[in-house]
Amino acid sequence: MTREEKALMVLRSCYGYDSFRGQQWDIINHTLDGGDSIVLMPTGGGKSLCYQIPGLMSDQGFAIVISPLLALMNDQIDALQQNGVPALALNSEKSETENRQTVNLLMMGKVKLLYISPEKLLSEIDRWSSAITERICLIAVDEAHCISQWGHDFRPEYTQLGSLKQRFPDVPVMALTATADRITRDDIAKQLHIPDARLFISSFDRPNISLNVVQGSTGRVKFRQIVQFINLHRGESGIIYCLRRKDTEKMADELTRLGIKAEPFHAAMSVKEKMRIQRDFINDDLKVVCATIAFGMGIDKSNVRYVIHSNMPRNIESYYQEIGRAGRDGLPADALLFYNYGDMVTLQHFAQQSGQVQINMDKLRQMQQFAESGVCRRRILLNYFNERFDHDCHNCDVCDNPPERFDGSRLAQMALSAIKRTGEQAAMYTVTDILRGSNKSELIEKGYDKLKTFGVGHDLGYAEWNAYLLQMLQLGLFEVAYDENNHLKVTEFGNEVLYGHRTIELNRYERRDIKKKAPRQADQAAIHDLTFSTSPSKQMDKALFEKLRDVRKAIATASHIAPYMVFSDKSLQAMATEKPTTQAEFGILYGVGKMKCQRYWIPFTTAIRDHLSSLNG
Repeated sequence: MTREEKALMVLRSCYGYDSFRGQQWDIINHTLDGGDSIVLMPTGGGKSLCYQIPGLMSDQGFAIVISPLLALMNDQIDALQQNGVPALALNSEKSETENRQTVNLLMMGKVKLLYISPEKLLSEIDRWSSAITERICLIAVDEAHCISQWGHDFRPEYTQLGSLKQRFPDVPVMALTATADRITRDDIAKQLHIPDARLFISSFDRPNISLNVVQGSTGRVKFRQIVQFINLHRGESGIIYCLRRKDTEKMADELTRLGIKAEPFHAAMSVKEKMRIQRDFINDDLKVVCATIAFGMGIDKSNVRYVIHSNMPRNIESYYQEIGRAGRDGLPADALLFYNYGDMVTLQHFAQQSGQVQINMDKLRQMQQFAESGVCRRRILLNYFNERFDHDCHNCDVCDNPPERFDGSRLAQMALSAIKRTGEQAAMYTVTDILRGSNKSELIEKGYDKLKTFGVGHDLGYAEWNAYLLQMLQLGLFEVAYDENNHLKVTEFGNEVLYGHRTIELNRYERRDIKKKAPRQADQAAIHDLTFSTSPSKQMDKALFEKLRDVRKAIATASHIAPYMVFSDKSLQAMATEKPTTQAEFGILYGVGKMKCQRYWIPFTTAIRDHLSSLNG
């Protein structure tokens, strides 16, 4: 049996998959040859198999998996144990007795994958006997961007991991991350002392995620659009990211009042409360979580169907990682981003207060360009990660509804004149109020109601003016003096437009009613590509799918595990399409490994037979 045949046998037996995806086999093969590697692979792209398979293929050895996220560590171990894989963890959440038992099992050769935090590894490894350390076959560093000061989630304790390569020079080191630009990748190699590591960069494209941006919406308008969007995903799991802790609480309260059960999640909450919310979300008992960026990295939930950014993220890396928490099962998912001027002001302030002002300001501007773009958003996203993408994706709002261009010179002159007449002492929302002719007391107190431009744009709504002013800012007609209470200052180019020497074009604003998109043909085809025998002519039985979800939920509740650890939605869709009624038919479905087939074929095939009987009367 060749090495690849052995790897495929492990893949089928333990995970229920028939083939490797993308560069997975190349990475595994390189590791089995003893080579170091840096692996960039998108969230949901199958990074974990790259280090799990070498550990399982080693006759006497085991793989060390270093992770900073205890919740994700425990999550992956639960899922692996469901597949019959001998995986354990050493971490601070476990008692000293439990950790000692794990070390004893390591010594006995009964553990193939050991998950551990960087702090725990560095404090423990000196106490391990040579009988253990000599059997280390791989050191995998997950979330490796944490090791670099240029990464978006720098963690000082990671910097000590470079000593591992010096101590175990013959053990391959694999650094894995979903997002790292060139400077971060170089720093990872330097910090881990793996200068000759082979770089594997998989496509960053997640074609199953639809990318959508709404510009200018604020307040109640934005909230109504969020509710519309959630109602289109009723019964499905989703995450709403907010910029501030108080925003998560307000969002969750307002959604709950409308009958949409939601919970906030942020760093100020107690560990007990956060664990409860995360457990309820993982177990499908809670469908909507309103969170700061502290949420989501610690779970491996495959059936999150949408991610909403109520506020713009600080950089494209964060945006990409956060939307990657949707659609990890490969089925269609949606990402919705709200972008407005207020977010820019807040994020500019954060960047100015950071220790790396220039790089954070540059990354924020690139995020802004993504949000304001009039071309395919996926092209911008992938080009940011240096991936050539030379065609439109047809799965983003720009491709679905290309913007209409028009001569916006007159609107620009209205806005620029209003800015000038305030003595350039007004922020953007004040300028909008002047153009709209608002009767707010603060405008009247400053005499802005006496300006010639007061009310000249009353025929346009607030969201329209906000969207157009954002475009004018991006075009360079005016600048924001962030050190002068965010007052707007007209540029030289703005003066040329104001006095009629230049013209500009704007993208016409269209009010966004959130509507359900019809599944693309590619999405439909992906659902059919689930088994050895599925024919594209077969259709998934939606009623059966819901019954199988109930079976999965009952099994998960009884076993005290998350439903997706029993089977993913993708596997349930395969069952609802193929309708297996025997163990042999059930065992060849997507995601059905040897252990899961033995455990679960009876309850699921029984439900399928009962469903078929009810159809036949």
